[in-house]
Amino acid sequence: MKLVLIDRDGVINDELPNYVKSVEELIVYDAALEGIALLTRQGFTPVVITNQSVVGRGIITMETLNRIHGHMGEKVGERGGRIEEVFACTDHPDRATYRRKPAPGMLIEAMRKYDATPESTPFIGDAITDMEAAMAAKCPRYLVMTGKGQRTLATLPDAVKPVTTCADLLDAAHKIVKMYG
Repeated sequence: MKLVLIDRDGVINDELPNYVKSVEELIVYDAALEGIALLTRQGFTPVVITNQSVVGRGIITMETLNRIHGHMGEKVGERGGRIEEVFACTDHPDRATYRRKPAPGMLIEAMRKYDATPESTPFIGDAITDMEAAMAAKCPRYLVMTGKGQRTLATLPDAVKPVTTCADLLDAAHKIVKMYG
């Protein structure tokens, strides 16, 4: 199983200051669509790992979140890609469980489900919490410069290094295919 774990906001789509609350607000990056399609064509299993406190905060329902993720999957499918599954942690940050990044719970859950090993399961993210979760799960870390990526790179603690920096999800996909393909 060639599993690739991918953060959502700032990596696949624009991260909005007041959260993505509807299908209409989901603006998917073209490079993300192409990157997921490339990974799919090369035999990888893309799985999204995302904190979605927008549900835990009571701003949207789980049903709305599922519609947003369904729409994202359709967009990816139109380009020939596939998102195998979305692991979403809906915890409110004040009541975070082991699933909420920077904890590695969702990553470990996904690797167990898909029978993948940490050292061969790259994680693509844009935030320090993504890099911390990947480090805790012992996954290779790919930091994209979309979303919070540039700010994250500027303040990246030595403890989470090394990371592979990438312009966007398509660049990360190329590097992952070269490394693990």
